Amino acid sequence: MGQKITREEFHRTYTEEPHATRRKLILQKHPEVKQLFGPDPWTGVSMIAMVIFQICSLFFVVHMRWWEFLLMAYFVGGTVNHSLVAGMHECVHYLIFGYKYPMGNMMVALIANLPLGAPLSAWFREYHMEHHKFQGVEGIDTDLPTEYEIKLFNTTGGKILYLALRFLTYGLRPIFVKPKPLTTFGLVSFIVQFSFNYAVFEIFGVKALVYLIVCSMLGMSLNPLAGRFISEHVVFTKGYETYSYYGPLNKLGFNLGYHNEHHDFPFIPGSRLPKLREIAPEFYDELPQCSSWVSIFYHFVMDPSIGPAARIARDQALLNKKREEKNSVRPNNLPAFG
Repeated sequence: MGQKITREEFHRTYTEEPHATRRKLILQKHPEVKQLFGPDPWTGVSMIAMVIFQICSLFFVVHMRWWEFLLMAYFVGGTVNHSLVAGMHECVHYLIFGYKYPMGNMMVALIANLPLGAPLSAWFREYHMEHHKFQGVEGIDTDLPTEYEIKLFNTTGGKILYLALRFLTYGLRPIFVKPKPLTTFGLVSFIVQFSFNYAVFEIFGVKALVYLIVCSMLGMSLNPLAGRFISEHVVFTKGYETYSYYGPLNKLGFNLGYHNEHHDFPFIPGSRLPKLREIAPEFYDELPQCSSWVSIFYHFVMDPSIGPAARIARDQALLNKKREEKNSVRPNNLPAFG
């Protein structure tokens, strides 16, 4: 399966994630950044348009030969489905209608989920908010690969398989690492998704349903947009755990490539993240960046020092202990009176 990976353990750190600190510094120096806060309903409009496009494409897909089917799924359908996942990310941050209308945001996510074939929206918000609040904390941030993934995909060939199976690990890892009870919205997500799948099967046939699922599998694994899964938090430069990409593919992914900016200000919609960087370039231009979502596949696979374990990990108990030590005032340090 090729060359063995030289790193099979996470990069350990005992410091807090950097985004809250940088957010505070930026707001102190550039208070005008607050004007970028708030929702962008046009993102929701774009997502609905993509859902309609995917459904309409089924009229043509069912008549395609298999090689046409696969090309369409990789270059067109996979790109659209990945864009929908990026749009759902905006929804779970309540960036479509704002925090006053949480269910409105989640309804858009529910609709955007339809062409994906699997109900990713069911627990998306719960797990993703923990990724922001507890970035890199083992057992809480389910964006971190599991020990089994690190040991299983520890060669060059294994890394290719790891990337190819991204759709499964992205969807299933959270359920195994940190199971959550099924909420009412989660139940509705399952019912709506499988009802849609059944409708597609009845109206268009099994080929159309397979097409949508293949689109998701390719779009979330080996599609150029999926390079963001590597670029966002894989440690390519020691000491840095989040990386931004500023290339043209951002236009297809709601600017999710602006990932440092997003983690610093998760309440700014993707459409305004370039403006954030424009206002505060001194905080971002010197950080390590990803130059290409395409070439990063090659670097990830071929570099023996990079693999699933190339992530920064934290121990929450140790962080809590450090906070307590920092904030505590010991009685024996106080002056004695008597």
